[in-house]
Amino acid sequence: MTLRMPVIRAFVVLTVCVVCIGWCAVGVASATAASPSAARSHRRSSHPRPRHRRRAPVPGTLAYRVLHMRGSLRLGSHGSAVLLLQDELARLRYEVPVNGRFDEATARAVLAFRKVAGLERVESANAGIFQRLLAGAGRFHVRYPGDGNHVEADLSRQVLVEVERHGRVRRILTMSSGKPSTPTVLGRFRVYSKAPGTNSEGMVDSNYFIRGYAIHGYAEVPAYAASHGCLRIPIPNAASVFAWVQFGYPVDVYTENGRGSRVVRADAGP
Repeated sequence: MTLRMPVIRAFVVLTVCVVCIGWCAVGVASATAASPSAARSHRRSSHPRPRHRRRAPVPGTLAYRVLHMRGSLRLGSHGSAVLLLQDELARLRYEVPVNGRFDEATARAVLAFRKVAGLERVESANAGIFQRLLAGAGRFHVRYPGDGNHVEADLSRQVLVEVERHGRVRRILTMSSGKPSTPTVLGRFRVYSKAPGTNSEGMVDSNYFIRGYAIHGYAEVPAYAASHGCLRIPIPNAASVFAWVQFGYPVDVYTENGRGSRVVRADAGP
């Protein structure tokens, strides 16, 4: 009798513990199922929250004033409105200074934004530009995020984009590709040759990606396709692009609808 009592007591304690653990598990499961907040928490962890547009500016603020301003910001403009414009463009990765002065670099950034947003291709910013910035327009969507560090040339929008690993946009530039009679070839290429400085044809800091086709600076970079096949960029941007682009970097050249020339011409030029 003396030996059996401890064994019986241990058995009873163990049985009670098992029962209690079972009750606790059932209670937690029931509470989780019955709790709307717990269910909402689970849904939030399974599905990321959608992005919301920013709230409308409060009357009297700078943001409110630019959304309702008359006239346009253009070369020579300066002040807080220009600074806000530059800050918004820089946030979207357009190549722009943030100094409060509407200079030529700012004009080029505005032109690039207008191209991506599908607006008139001019170098000025009015209330409509600020309204579109607030609405989230002008964000460039990378087509080949798996290409690592690479360049994307969107011929439909006439912009050149440096893209870093994981599809992160580094910066967006205005460009001018091949005109209809001498189109830029579509496809995926790699930089195979680099020529610093200015050559006899006026090409500055050239990055060749197939035969004579190159990304290079040039004196004339209109808002439309005008080159002899190359991808022209403004000379002030040529040196920094040349420094970033390395041998072997992919160059993806495409149009929105996939239509265009796939013939590699021997006489491609600036």
